[in-house]
Order: sequence, then structure tokens, then C-alpha cells
Amino acid sequence: MTTAAGNPLLQDWDAPFGLPPFDALRAEHFRPAFEAAMAVHRGELAAIGAQAEPASFDNTVAAFDRSGRLLARIGSVFYNLTASNTTPELQAVQREMAAPLAAHDNAVYMDMALFARLDALYEGRAALGLAPEQLRLLERLHLDFVRAGAKLEPAAQQRYAEVMEQLAALTTQFAQNVLHDEAAFRLELHGEADLAGLPDFVRAAARQAAADRGIDGHVVTLSRSLVVPFLTYSQRRDLREAAWRAWTSRGEHAGEHDNRDIARAILRLRREQAALHGKGSYADYALADTMAGNQAAVRGLLDEVWPRALDAVARERQALEEVKAAAGVPGSIEAWDWRFWAEKVRQQRYAVDDAEVKPYFALDNVVAAAFDCANRLFGISFTPRAELPVYHPDVRAYEVRDAAGQAIGVFLQDNFARPSKRSGAWMSPLRWQSRNAPGGGVELPVILNNNNFAKGEPGRPTLLAMDDVRTLFHEFGHGLHGLLSSVDYERLSGTQVLRDFVELPSQLFEHWALEPEVLARHARHVDTGAPIPDDLVQRMKAARRFNQGYETVRYCASAIVDMAVHALPDAEPPADLCAFEAELMAAQGLPAAVGMNHRLVHFQHLFSSSSYAAGYYVYLWAEVLDADGYDAFVEAGSPFDRKTAEALRRHIYGAGNSVEPGAAYAAFRGRAPTVRPLLEKRGLIAEPA
Repeated sequence: MTTAAGNPLLQDWDAPFGLPPFDALRAEHFRPAFEAAMAVHRGELAAIGAQAEPASFDNTVAAFDRSGRLLARIGSVFYNLTASNTTPELQAVQREMAAPLAAHDNAVYMDMALFARLDALYEGRAALGLAPEQLRLLERLHLDFVRAGAKLEPAAQQRYAEVMEQLAALTTQFAQNVLHDEAAFRLELHGEADLAGLPDFVRAAARQAAADRGIDGHVVTLSRSLVVPFLTYSQRRDLREAAWRAWTSRGEHAGEHDNRDIARAILRLRREQAALHGKGSYADYALADTMAGNQAAVRGLLDEVWPRALDAVARERQALEEVKAAAGVPGSIEAWDWRFWAEKVRQQRYAVDDAEVKPYFALDNVVAAAFDCANRLFGISFTPRAELPVYHPDVRAYEVRDAAGQAIGVFLQDNFARPSKRSGAWMSPLRWQSRNAPGGGVELPVILNNNNFAKGEPGRPTLLAMDDVRTLFHEFGHGLHGLLSSVDYERLSGTQVLRDFVELPSQLFEHWALEPEVLARHARHVDTGAPIPDDLVQRMKAARRFNQGYETVRYCASAIVDMAVHALPDAEPPADLCAFEAELMAAQGLPAAVGMNHRLVHFQHLFSSSSYAAGYYVYLWAEVLDADGYDAFVEAGSPFDRKTAEALRRHIYGAGNSVEPGAAYAAFRGRAPTVRPLLEKRGLIAEPA
């Protein structure tokens, strides 16, 4: 047992910016640190609840916002490690601590002495004379308590606590099962016959993946940055099928890592959670605190897009069939064929080939482009700080400064796939920005971006496909949302906004990736340094809506399944989730050759936590906002228009959750959003002449 005195998690961190001493941390440090930090937090809350003085904003609301910082500090390090650089020992601690940490959260939000003070302030809030951000904090905290069960009867509270503890354990196991299936798979390619059709950049990534696993040769993994190019270029249909089946069946293998019953158990508990709140389904509970507000609003958006996307994908399939027939290849197009034949159509119609495009998008150049856009829009700069502590050699650390040269935060970027990292891409905080630090003063944000790019060979730059470029800009947009936050209270900081607003800053930032003047500055050939040719840029622009029916259908299919399974009123979920999913998609008219972005058995957005449960629709909801919002720059005549950028920073990137999101968007745009720019962007209706 590690003692508190010898535990680096419980000691002062003296690295610059208060960064964690990553090299000193061990798995055995976390459980005692968590237990000590929970005790400290309980003491802080007991002191707030036991005050003799009447409740005030300062002694209750602001004090609550300051509480729990030690626990948050430890938790942020732990969850970043378990997502980005896990070990069997860390995974064991994660399983052990899931229920105790959930129990602690339950105890916080069901603390009746604390809630009584908060509730009294909430009921009398109109007479308190609070500033707008103070009122927003009071209202959000009160809602946090209510949604966590503070107003339930004692017996219901006890059951609610049990449900949340069980959910914490199950979502942890779900995520670890997906990681197991991803890490366990490798498709070894032997000789030129297995490599047929693969461009040099795919071969190089497969060589590096093999080297990372101690294999001499080439390996295809389930990292999106490797499996998608393989499905796009490999002439070996049998190997494409093997890779596709492994990718789409994660979580669906009998044995100790099978997610089918785990997902059912999560759904069962979520339905009970909603029932305890008096809601008819989990979707009703989840959507009550969103911009959408209810299922009808979500369905309305999906119904606007889904039939248009199906029409588009039918047109796309016809083009694929024509190219395949001209090549003399018999048989129907299956799910493992679509990307292969789509690439043939793209090359034929638009003369755009990833093998031609990728050499202009070396990872370091794309990072520089993102930093440059942030500088031109918001006046901030990123200075490499190689001496700052990081948890893996792949991680790069930057000090972030404003236009006056003042430090405003730290940015950590972890770009590469590895077996110890979960799939996908995400932003997470090591510390939120606030001006309500314990003891007074400002806390600078420390923000982390994770991607899963296939690493280039030693001594050679990593080259990114356009999907990877968009992903990097997307996650960097989330990062800016954390770094540019300028609020008083931690609970309102950064990305802690309503979940159908959280994707706006990230998706909006994607637009700058393909701006011609950004490409002219940063898209340079990896070998010659020559700028990307204008004719290639024009061909890329012409192709930007290519295959968008396919991408839109795949996304919407997953959003429809998510909403459907969480909208079920029955106490017992479907006995066979895979059959439920298949039957629903057949009824919706999903072409089998198109498929879904995520199937339920590996849908980490839904089942690794509750963050996007009954909420996968949010990317489309936010895309309405981002397509409409970027038009503000188009209308201003420049992608770097100063006045528009200042409004964007103030009302969107800097405001956190200090303003209701609809009001924040209207303050930036001058009006509510419209859906037409989204439909034009995806090629689902004709663009105006």
C-alpha cells in the first residue's frame, strides 16, 4: 500500500504550469490517492453544508465550484492515462475504482444539507442581484443536483445511487473490451500479392505498425488511419473483407470480452435511471438538458437529412457500378468494396488521388497550419516546450500565449495510434480555466488532444489523408474551446456546455483546413517543398462533396439506432441488440453495402460513458450551426475577418457555458441558424449559383 506521504499524486506538483510528474506515477499510486482526495472533498462539502451563516452565492455556490480540485486533478491524470497510454495495471485500478468513484459522486449530489442551501438560493435567485454568469452557475449547479437525484425520495435515492455505481462499472468494462478487440487484431500481409494496390504511404504505415508489434513485414490494424486506406486501395478483395469484418465486429465475439450483454445491462439501468426521474425513456431524460430538448426535434432534423442522403447514396452507387462494370468485375458491391470503387470513381471524375494529395499534408505542416489559423483568428501563439513533462514520447507540449505574450495555457498533442490507446480522437482537460481557484486567483487551462494517426516510418514524416487533416482541425477546435475559455467559474469552463453545442467550435474550425490561403501557406510537398498546385486545389474543391451521401448515411444510421434504442419505453431492452439494429436499419432502408459508422456492440460514444447516449445526433445538430456560422466569414469577405473572429472568440470559444447556447450563437451570428447551409455543404441540395 502506497502511503500518502510517498504518493506523488498527493504532493505539490512543482513542474512548470503545475503539470503532473508523469515519470513518477505508478498504477499503485491511484487508489490511495483517490481515497484520500475523496475524503478531502467530503470534508470541503461538509464545511459548506454545516455553516451557521445563511446561504449566499459566495459561501455556497462559489465555494462548491472551488471544492474537489484535488480529486479532479487526480482524476484528470488517471482518465487521460487510461485512454491514451493504459496498462493492465491501470485497467485493473479503473475497474476497482469505477464503483467507489460513482458512489462518491452520488454522495456529493445527494448531500441534503448542501442541496438545501443551494435550493434556497435557487428559489430566491430573482432577488439576489447576481451577475449573469453567477446566475448561470447557480442555475446549472441546481440542475446538476436535480438530474443526479437530489429531489428523489430517500428510497429512490438509494436505488439511484446503486444504478449509477453499476453503470460506472459496466461502461468501464465496455470500453476495455473494445480496446482488447482493437489491440488483439492484426492482419499480416505477406509478399507483394497481399500488398497489391497499396500506395507507398499505406505500405509505410503498415510497415511501421508491424515494427511497433515486433513483426518483420506489414500489418493492418483497426486504427482508422490504417484500416480505411487499406479498404480504399487494396486489390485483394478477400483481405478487404477480413479487415472489414474485424473492424465491424469489435465487441461481438463470444467470451470474456463480449459486449452484447454488457450493452443490454447498460440500457436496462439507463431505463431505470430515467424511470426514477419520472421519464418515459432514457432519451426523454437525456434530451431534457439539450438544445434540442426532445425527441421530436431530433427526429425532425434526421428526417430532413436521411431521405436526401439515401437519394444521394443511390446516385453514388450507380457511379460505382458503372466503373466496376467497365473494369469487367462481376458481382455485387459489398460493404468491403464501397471505398475501393468509390476511390476509382473519384480518380476518374475528379483526377484526385490520395497518393497525389497526401505528400502535401505532412503532419508537422498540418499542425503548423492549425496553429497559424488560431494565431490569425485569435492572436494566440504556440511555443514548443520540450522540457515539460509528458506521459509518452509521442506527446508534444506547447505553451500558449496571447497577443501580448502572456501565457494563457498549455496544450499537449498526442497524435499517433498505439496498442495502449483507445481508438478515435478526442480532447480532454488536465485542468480547466477558471478565476475561482482555491485561495483565489486564476487557473490556466491545460488541454490535451488525442488523435490516432498511423505513424510514418522512422526518419520519414507522417502523411495525413484529408479525413485525418479534418480530424486534427476538429480536435484542435475542441482544444481552442478549452484554451480560450474566459469565465470565472470552473463548472462553466471550456467544453462543459450542452452536448449538442459542444461540437460547434470543433466542426467550425474544420472549415479553415481547406481554405486556399491556408493551403498556399502550409500545403508543401514533403520531398520538394513545392506548394500544392492550384489545379490540384481546384480538383480537391470540386471533389469535396464526393461520396457525401455515403458518409451522411453512415453517420445518420448510427444516430438513428442510438435514438431508437434509448427511446424504448420497455424496462427490458431487446434480447438481441444486433438483431434489433439490423431490423431497424432494414426498415429505414439502409443499404447493406453502406453500413454504419458505429454498431451498438462497439459504440463507445454511447456505452463507454453516458456523454453521447441518446446524443450521437449532436454532430449533425452542430453541423447546422457550423455551416451557418462559417457563412459569417464568407459574408464578411475573408476567412480571417477580424471583426467576425473577435465575435467568434467572445461568444463561442471564450464563453464556455456562461451563456445559454442559443443566445450565444445568436450573439455571434446576429440571428438563429438555418439548415440550408448544411444541406448545401453535404451536397444534399444544389448550391446557389
